[in-house]
Amino acid sequence: MAQYTLLGISGSLRAESTNTKLIRAAAKVFDPAEFTLADLNMPLYDGDLEDSDGAPEAAQKLSDQIAAADAVIISTPEYNKLLSGVLKNALDWVSRTGPVWKDKPVAIMSAAAGRAGGERGQWTLRLALNPFRPKVLPGPELMLANSGKAFDDDGVLTDEFAQKLLDELMGDLRASIG
Repeated sequence: MAQYTLLGISGSLRAESTNTKLIRAAAKVFDPAEFTLADLNMPLYDGDLEDSDGAPEAAQKLSDQIAAADAVIISTPEYNKLLSGVLKNALDWVSRTGPVWKDKPVAIMSAAAGRAGGERGQWTLRLALNPFRPKVLPGPELMLANSGKAFDDDGVLTDEFAQKLLDELMGDLRASIG
């Protein structure tokens, strides 16, 4: 198997984020790959800041990571029925740095405390990615409900159904790399 460059983007900044845990579980399934977890700590998008200073270093770094990746995995929480603000902000900043998403294979998933597992957050993420024209996989849709109970103390995914979907999604992502 070829070794690819895989970028994980978690829409949560929390240290114990279940979206970050889900990204890490996905990277283990996708392996072998050179895996990087993106850092979304950056200022809010501000056109005046962009005009005076250009894109922040963190936004340019994320843009460069996307451009260099063979594939990208994104996991979003659901905040008020939408993707997280931190993820939307990162997408907005990256959009200002150049067309790095076009035809990039992307798998999306979500983890949330609620019983729908972030379904609307994932749907709005799909909409937010549309203008960039990546190759977003249509499924399987992995929406991890009650995500706080889906991992053991070591961060290992224990939900068997979610693991089955994750295995299939990562296999499809690997196969979509041109």
